[in-house]
Amino acid sequence: MKVDNAVYPTADGLRALAQDASSTPIAMLNLLKFRKKALYMDGRADDISGLEAYQRYATAMTRIVEREGGRILFTGRVAGLVIGEVGELWDIAAIMEYPSRAAFQRIATMPEVRAIGVHREAGLEGQLLIMTETL
Repeated sequence: MKVDNAVYPTADGLRALAQDASSTPIAMLNLLKFRKKALYMDGRADDISGLEAYQRYATAMTRIVEREGGRILFTGRVAGLVIGEVGELWDIAAIMEYPSRAAFQRIATMPEVRAIGVHREAGLEGQLLIMTETL
């Protein structure tokens, strides 16, 4: 299995979510890997860890998601791997629930989310974002 961490979803992926009329709630499993030190692309010299930069994003993003009808289901430190093998583990796993695919797409493309994304980008080395739905 090939694994590529990324920082942003693809435009095609977001378009597909926006066109899905399903009203079924989804849960997004976030597997997050942080930079040792935050790297702000705008050149700011914040001397903080990647985790600290990401927490700036996560605090604001949680308020937005909750305002739009979503919620945090789980957040925790990745403590080990029991089944399978990967070259390097992620740092944090988090699960966010959204009212629908279209709601996720709408939230992800809001100007206010884009504005706080500077902290996400500065903090993340990469992530996997896995969409799940109830069986």
